[in-house]
Amino acid sequence: MTRVIAVFGPTASGKSAAALELAQSLDAEIVSCDAMQLYAGLPVLTNQPSPEELAAVPHHLVGIWPLDHEGSVAEYGRLARGVIAEIRARGRDAVLVGGSGLYLRAALAPLDLPPRPRPGDRERFAELYDTEGAGAAHALLTSRDPAAATAVHPNDRRRVVRALELAEIGASLAPDEASLWSEPPPDTVILGLEVLPDGLRSRIAQRTRAMFERGVEDEVRRALGGELSSTAARIHGLQDVRALLAGDIDREEAIRRLDVRTRQYAKRQRVWMRRLPGLRPVAPGGVVDAVMR
Repeated sequence: MTRVIAVFGPTASGKSAAALELAQSLDAEIVSCDAMQLYAGLPVLTNQPSPEELAAVPHHLVGIWPLDHEGSVAEYGRLARGVIAEIRARGRDAVLVGGSGLYLRAALAPLDLPPRPRPGDRERFAELYDTEGAGAAHALLTSRDPAAATAVHPNDRRRVVRALELAEIGASLAPDEASLWSEPPPDTVILGLEVLPDGLRSRIAQRTRAMFERGVEDEVRRALGGELSSTAARIHGLQDVRALLAGDIDREEAIRRLDVRTRQYAKRQRVWMRRLPGLRPVAPGGVVDAVMR
């Protein structure tokens, strides 16, 4: 019987290498569950698999959206579940790899996502946030959806506005824990890569500097020559390289900022790991043994 084997972990923990080794051992195919690797045009910034890695094992859902595409977790989930079904129908295991927790969950089973907000609500609440301030907007959110207000920091403008527009239609940004964190489907294994904090910081620092050596500035410059969707504009590190290209900061400051943001992102990913039911902690080099035993 075929399986879905998810390899999850913080950024720079070695997920891609572990998934590649596992897929080669099992004659499996790899499905990305990285929200930003879905976009084409920024392979260095989004740390997409190299051409050699892509040629070694079949990969799916890497670089499939143009940068002007407004992606969503719902769209991704439909694509991922379809690809996984096709792989298993061919009699092969699917190795799901990435660090986007919600996308991993959406790939495993449909999510009960909130309805679309009403036209104009986003602009109205964004204006409220900008004119009356973060405190006033967050206070309004507290009165309308206390659970979401607890989960969202007042300074997180995007999520405060999103929470307000959902509250306006009777929905909530706060997830339904029972639905979101139910046990994984049968024949699914979720492996969580465990890397010591000092080791992870070193990996992040090395990878950040390597991005600049591999030409991340040139690819961002090309990307900024076209239109970016609101989702693509949130690609991790884009604003730091943009500031460098604009002359607002120098290269060392861009590297420092990206390094700090990446460590903060890795911390959030570790929180996701602790919430995933049935997760098996494993060292990056022990993935094959964990699945084979």
